[in-house]
Amino acid sequence: MNKEILKKAANEARGLAMDAVGKASSGHLGLPLGCAEVGAVLFGDLLQVNPENPDWFNRDRFVLSAGHGSMFLYAWLHLAGYDLSLEEIKNFRQLHSKTPGHPEFGETPGVEATTGPLGQGVGNAVGMAIASRMAAATFNTHAYTLFDHHIVCLAGDGCLQEGVAAEASSYAGHLGLDNLILIYDSNDVTLDAMADKTQSEDIALRYEAYGFDVVTVDGYDLDAFAHAYKQAKADDNDKPKLIILKTLIAKGIPEVAGTSKGHGEAGVKFIDEARCKLGLPEETFYVSEEVRAYFREHKQTQIARYEEWEQKFAAYKDAEPESYALLCKSTEGNVPEGILGTIPEFPQDAKIATRKAGAEVLQPLAEALPFLISGSADLHGSTLNYIASGDDFSRKNPKGRNLFFGIREHAMGAILNGFGYYGLHRASGATFLTFSDYMRPSIRLAALAKLPVFYIFTHDSVGVGEDGPTHQPVEAVSALRCIPNLDVIRPADPEETVGAFVASVQRQDGPTALCLTRQALPILNQIPINERREGVLKGGYIAKRETTDLELILMATGSELQYALEAVEELGSGTRVVSMPCFERFERQDDRYRETILPKKCRRRVAIEAGVSGLWFRYVGLDGKVVAVDRFGLSAPGATVMRTLGIDTEGTLKTAREVLAISG
Repeated sequence: MNKEILKKAANEARGLAMDAVGKASSGHLGLPLGCAEVGAVLFGDLLQVNPENPDWFNRDRFVLSAGHGSMFLYAWLHLAGYDLSLEEIKNFRQLHSKTPGHPEFGETPGVEATTGPLGQGVGNAVGMAIASRMAAATFNTHAYTLFDHHIVCLAGDGCLQEGVAAEASSYAGHLGLDNLILIYDSNDVTLDAMADKTQSEDIALRYEAYGFDVVTVDGYDLDAFAHAYKQAKADDNDKPKLIILKTLIAKGIPEVAGTSKGHGEAGVKFIDEARCKLGLPEETFYVSEEVRAYFREHKQTQIARYEEWEQKFAAYKDAEPESYALLCKSTEGNVPEGILGTIPEFPQDAKIATRKAGAEVLQPLAEALPFLISGSADLHGSTLNYIASGDDFSRKNPKGRNLFFGIREHAMGAILNGFGYYGLHRASGATFLTFSDYMRPSIRLAALAKLPVFYIFTHDSVGVGEDGPTHQPVEAVSALRCIPNLDVIRPADPEETVGAFVASVQRQDGPTALCLTRQALPILNQIPINERREGVLKGGYIAKRETTDLELILMATGSELQYALEAVEELGSGTRVVSMPCFERFERQDDRYRETILPKKCRRRVAIEAGVSGLWFRYVGLDGKVVAVDRFGLSAPGATVMRTLGIDTEGTLKTAREVLAISG
């Protein structure tokens, strides 16, 4: 390690951050300036990466949980030789640049996770660390070590104050994830005030209690940090690591350094003088040839290490062909063709909850997809998503495919995202639908980052019954539907449940939420099996077609489809029933298909769903009506609650006749 050149690089990275934030008149200077030396040591010496191949399997993953400090990451990715030009640094926070305000996965080479909402990156890093442990246990042999990298996460006070980070850190300690290195930028400052205004606990003791190895170092002592980091990598003691860095926020701008004003762009008006004091020339966005030469040479060292690994991987292909094929299959994310038809049919007299049907569908899917994993937030006995042949993941059994998250829904969401970023596994997690709000920030980020994870949300309506309004999620389905790029599927019977699960594992460009019932539902044999299964993949389909001129369309989703099918028997031959298990998939169909299902000429429409009504008006229009629950639920047996609130055949008939009368 060349300390002198790395110190010089640190100051030039500070200059890049100041110039970019100054040019944009927007951004956060505090972390990029305060942690510059740490970035120099990581990207200039310690991280195992290849800037020419940012997706290398065995790279160290660096996650900037404190995503507001994005110019820290962009500056070091640029200097390290990633495909991030100086022009992109100059375009910080501008339209269509590779340097958005917060790091976004898939937009910038070297960005491992979409971060910004504080604490999420900590949870993502824990997920990556679990995924890495699983990969190593599956693919490493005595002769070939393909996976020996680490997950490195930089977080600040704001991250560690968030509950999601506490949940995830507790879980990491419990699992003994010694491949996780959490770096805590401890500058004693938050956005509004000094940190002691809102926190007084001893972070080191808290993390020791979680089961971490903890060390505190001066953030500007390059040798001390390098030693702590190397020790963290070397210690194979079933403990994740926390390196506490004592730093000065906005170091280099004395007017705001060490204060809450140093967090954002308040120091911009002082940057000309600051650059001078740092020994930088008047030229903005300056990087010396000496620094560039150092990083060019270091990049060649990294490439050489990568090429050694590539030779090992080539030999592994010949020595372990089955494992090699499995690894390639998992990274490509391909689902076997025709898998929909391989799931056994349900008995024609089946009457089971869709959560129970999901449990049965999950088993053959898990056999066909070896990298499908499943977890639950202390509710396996209710969500029923346990992979019977998968064993339990633990520090002693890293091959296990079932994760017991404990009562940590928010961490579960962030950890599932970590699996999605890691890219080898198809991850799923389960809880009651009413608790999806605990996961909502993570779900939103999964949708934003286009991660192919899926959620199994059971107890999906007022049909939950005796548990009462606290557990009856009347608004949750619609709330999830409001998240762009999230597929929300409510299957109506066991065969639609097959389609829902297959849709979840087939999807490559975003997450899926499955909303399943607690109560038993009749199997809808009047609809052919293939139509139910394939209809879910399209989001909506005709469950019963009219036999005379079309007069009325009944639409339903989930457990309410049975009522529409019962009501049509009394409404006459001009009524069509449409199953709408997934709005989002239906909207992705072409205009022609959607017109065949919901022809515009038929304005007499009724929708039925045991949830709030608002979103259904996009389909029923101003002339239609919705049989819905625009209030909180009741504590009573599920069938009683549904009947009392009018979510049944009689309620459907009453509303349908009103629409026919008004339109007639």
